[in-house]
Amino acid sequence: MAEAHQAVAFQFTVTPDGVDFRLSREALKHVYLSGINSWKKRLIRIKNGILRGVYPGSPTSWLVVVMATVGSSYCKVDISMGLICCIQRWLPEGCGPYRTPQTRALLSMAVFSTGVWMMGIFFFRQTLKMLLSYHGWMFEMHGQTSHFTKVWAFCVRLLSSRRPMLYSFQTSLPKLPVPSVPATIHRYLESVRPLLDDEEYYRMETLAKEFQDKTAPRLQKYLVLKSWWATNYVSDWWEEYVYLRSRAPLVVNSNYYVMDFVLIKNTDIQAARLGNIVHAMIMYRRKLDREEIKPVMALGIVPMCSYQMERMFNTTRIPGKETDLLQHLSDSRHVAVYHKGRFFKVWLYEGSHLLKPCDLEMQFQRILDDPSPPQPGEEKLAALTAGGRVEWAQARQAFFSSGKNKTALDAIERAAFFVALDEESPHYDPEDEASLSLYGKALLHGNCYNRWFDKSFTIIAFKNGQLGLNTEHAWADAPIIGHLWEFVLGTDTFHLGYTETGHCLGKPNRMLAAPQRLQWDIPKQCQAVIESSYRVATALADDVELYCFQFLPFGKGLIKKCRTSPDAFVQIALQLAHFRDRGKFCLTYEASMTRMFREGRTETVRSCTSESTAFVQAMVKGSHVVSLPDQPHCEVTPLPSAHLGVKATLHRSTSAPQKADLQDLFRKASKKHQNMYRLAMTGAGIDRHLFCLYVVSKYLGVSSPFLAEVLSEPWRLSTSQIAQFQIRMFDPEQYPNHLGAGGGFGPVADDGYGVSYMIAGENTIFFHISSKFSSSETNAQRFGNHIRQALLDIADLFQVPKADS
Repeated sequence: MAEAHQAVAFQFTVTPDGVDFRLSREALKHVYLSGINSWKKRLIRIKNGILRGVYPGSPTSWLVVVMATVGSSYCKVDISMGLICCIQRWLPEGCGPYRTPQTRALLSMAVFSTGVWMMGIFFFRQTLKMLLSYHGWMFEMHGQTSHFTKVWAFCVRLLSSRRPMLYSFQTSLPKLPVPSVPATIHRYLESVRPLLDDEEYYRMETLAKEFQDKTAPRLQKYLVLKSWWATNYVSDWWEEYVYLRSRAPLVVNSNYYVMDFVLIKNTDIQAARLGNIVHAMIMYRRKLDREEIKPVMALGIVPMCSYQMERMFNTTRIPGKETDLLQHLSDSRHVAVYHKGRFFKVWLYEGSHLLKPCDLEMQFQRILDDPSPPQPGEEKLAALTAGGRVEWAQARQAFFSSGKNKTALDAIERAAFFVALDEESPHYDPEDEASLSLYGKALLHGNCYNRWFDKSFTIIAFKNGQLGLNTEHAWADAPIIGHLWEFVLGTDTFHLGYTETGHCLGKPNRMLAAPQRLQWDIPKQCQAVIESSYRVATALADDVELYCFQFLPFGKGLIKKCRTSPDAFVQIALQLAHFRDRGKFCLTYEASMTRMFREGRTETVRSCTSESTAFVQAMVKGSHVVSLPDQPHCEVTPLPSAHLGVKATLHRSTSAPQKADLQDLFRKASKKHQNMYRLAMTGAGIDRHLFCLYVVSKYLGVSSPFLAEVLSEPWRLSTSQIAQFQIRMFDPEQYPNHLGAGGGFGPVADDGYGVSYMIAGENTIFFHISSKFSSSETNAQRFGNHIRQALLDIADLFQVPKADS
């Protein structure tokens, strides 16, 4: 067979005449091409390292400086003010390349020019770093840019005008500053004031003052020292203590999901869709390795940190008894695939050439057509990654540290990413509201053993050609995987395409070796551990209520007519919805990014403010009277007068002054929220500073009642906005239906909600709401209905025309 022939490069037999070698010329050719490809990658990385290292300089600019120096010398002008002559005297005399005066003069001019060029690069980098440390532009009103900010923007553009590579700005990004303790304490007390009565607030204020005066100064000194020494004073501790040291299962608690385009469909053929997508992903990885991806820029001029993208591919979370480890390889030439309880290894390259989409389609179709049954214990093996981390670490050490199990596990953990071929066919049907929620549930946890939750991400390909991602959280945050997903979906739709019958374009190479079936020897003891992990994961998954819906009455286009930011609008609506749902306010988490700083990740915006609670209380005092049809699915109605459904008839009893008062309260709440978001993005947040102070206190063995209480406060409303259109691969106005529905995550608190939303365009918003069935206080669908109504009620305040809800 061709597969067997190509699989063995060297064969030999012992004969009476000696050893008879037989070499496979085709296999040797692939070995040779693979080596050439490896050296090409090394040379590209070396070249990119040099170009990145001298940015914003370039070899051309160096040549210009050298020519200017040589030219001035021929014109009898010494621009070095004697330095060239000094360098020339220091050059060794005698034979060799320095034997003639002309050569010595040219060499000394080249040395001087190089020194001037490098000093110029250093000066420009430091200037750019200083400019990027200015964040005043974020706090200026839209359309009211100051002259200082205009000059600043011009200078940043001037210093970064040369086409940058992905990591060109890394060394020019400023470090995340450590806020002062009094500022953090003040903002913290301000954030909890609307949640506490006078007695509780006084107690917390006393604890905070005692901490600020006695404990904090010592902790702050260590933190400032770390900020001088480390690249980022938060990120390494955040990754270790929030993610890697957590012993809870990844499924539901940590991993999140991302959806496909939901309003269009490119093909119904599972293997064909996956062939295009996997090919596009490796194209993206190649661009990543060559640093050909443009850095994400705020306002088109302020670079965002790109370091999280380094571990996107070839990365696996390795379980440990006390802490996990992120294993990242420089390269991987295969993917691991799961289908009907079997694991396969699929090569992505033939020699040095990336397989074409049609070749990948053929390989995935071979797996789909393979009738072989799972080996004993193989079917639910991936449940180990969904259960407790300690149990998985112990099982890995006991059963997967040698032999064929180690070889097979290495094939999975060293893969570029994981692929799951599912037999189900979830999809979004706008006429069936439940369909989007079922699609989200399939992506969030599947059946708890058909995802490898430890991989940086798993591609899920459903039988109907629909796709999605399940992503591990420790290595990066959602905007990073969103950047990849936008590229992949855009490439699949607008560059690769399909035939009329839905297959990948081109003719596959039938001589390719078939996917390799991974072999396991799983004993009964290990099978018992697998079953135990499966039960743990299933209990978590079955407890999650996920409610996803598309809000159609309006999107960001109409929100902007209210003269507020879309994010602030939605966050205030969430506060109104939560109060109507639970009859009280709660500590609210909104994730923002700190990627304007080197190695920045996230910061928390505490969205429940005194201003937003004042607005909500005014709204529910009877300003809006709502009559509803019966809502049989709503099991709990804590506030009967505020029980809002999907389609409500609004009767206004508000006079003009009252509506004006509500508008004023809303604008104050919106302004406050926007200011807090900007403070978080510019390094003046609350929670990461307090978190790091807590870590230092643990290292020093210092007890702090204040920090202990702050770090134990539950986030009963955890929210996140999903980034979109980070890459302009198509015009969304020209293709309005090419929309992903975003993604979601599990609830953070047992009696709380997790809310992810994507303001998908001018006319729509997607929401993903999670809660737990085991909590009698929460109901994801009920909360979703309150969110719908809250959005409509706030829009109605501004008398903005809207479609029927």
